[in-house]
Amino acid sequence: MKRLITPAVFLLCVFSISAQITQWRGPDRDGQFPGTGLLKVWPENGPQQVLEVDHLGKGYSSPIVTSDAIYVTGMKDTLDYLTKLSLDGKLQWQVPYGRSWDQSYPETRASATVDGNRVYVQSGMGRVACINTADGKEIWAVEVDKVFETVYHSWGNSETPLIYKNMVIVTPAGKKTSVVALNKMTGALVWETKPVGGPRSYVSPTIYTWKNFTYILAATGTHLIAVNPENGDIAWTYKYLDPKISDDDALIWADTPVFKDDEIFITMGYNYPAVMLKMAEDGRSVSVKYKNNTLDNHHHGVILYNGYLYGSDWINNSQGKWVCMNWDTGKIMYETGWETKGDIIMADGMLYCYNERGSVGLVKPDPNEFKVVSQFKIRKGSGPHWAHPFIAGGKLYIRHGEVLLAYNLKAL
Repeated sequence: MKRLITPAVFLLCVFSISAQITQWRGPDRDGQFPGTGLLKVWPENGPQQVLEVDHLGKGYSSPIVTSDAIYVTGMKDTLDYLTKLSLDGKLQWQVPYGRSWDQSYPETRASATVDGNRVYVQSGMGRVACINTADGKEIWAVEVDKVFETVYHSWGNSETPLIYKNMVIVTPAGKKTSVVALNKMTGALVWETKPVGGPRSYVSPTIYTWKNFTYILAATGTHLIAVNPENGDIAWTYKYLDPKISDDDALIWADTPVFKDDEIFITMGYNYPAVMLKMAEDGRSVSVKYKNNTLDNHHHGVILYNGYLYGSDWINNSQGKWVCMNWDTGKIMYETGWETKGDIIMADGMLYCYNERGSVGLVKPDPNEFKVVSQFKIRKGSGPHWAHPFIAGGKLYIRHGEVLLAYNLKAL
């Protein structure tokens, strides 16, 4: 294991995350991260690197950073492992939690979800485990995909578990059920939904709230599903798979839905139209407000900010451009090249874009232009640049293959 640490920087590393649950793409799974006082322009060679750790296992999952630790999932041989690091990169423990997906792209893709002194992970073959953060010992585990007879699509299980109140929410999909809730303390089944059709998608669910409605938004490879988290009843579904457009039995769909008020935006790549849905006043159905054929985001996430969506589109599996779209109308404000498509997150009023050629860009959100204020290159690690970045404690965390890097985002 290799560490590159600046002691003076880590003296400033004490921070707190207000939300008890720390998870993929930020507190609300929308790519928005808390934090203020971050640099608006980076030095010429990028922000100062303050951490480098390797031997984490192969994977495209995000690092998850709490107030006192870093959690990273990765594949070693045929197993998915969870690694806990101290904030200065020292290994605390590394434990296996289930079998990796064993076919195309088996590398770990699901990130950890931390809830107090427990961390929840889901392997590539659908084993959900609850692990003690103190010592890495397994508290309970359920072979969800076996128990609920999951039907897989091409790349198995990429879902990051969702915590809601006393439950862990996962989406096995198939003929037996679509979404299930487990007791987060014991792993016992709380409820399971009726099956809506379709195999597993690659979407991690999220909590949607509007007025008096609270739903889990989950997905199979064919449907978006709104589930009442109290009892597992399905409030409504939307069949995203259109046989007139695709003759496959499922969509290659990975992006968690983004929402505002009664509107929900879903998108995937492959020239498949993105859709803006509008929920009915009674919360029992949705209708299509508009479709958009430009912002077909692959698996990198989109950001909603001040009435505009920002993200990249799909030209082919190695190419894409950067797009801004008006949330209300679907009007495309720009479509601009910056090497290729990539991940996008946001903190302190700035966009952080990490493209598939390893460039990390700081971008001021502006519906009139995509302008990279500062940028630098990730040169450590191997494999695709697919892991979504994470921001915590004034630092930007980038995972590339077996390597984790961190950069100071605050002025020294």
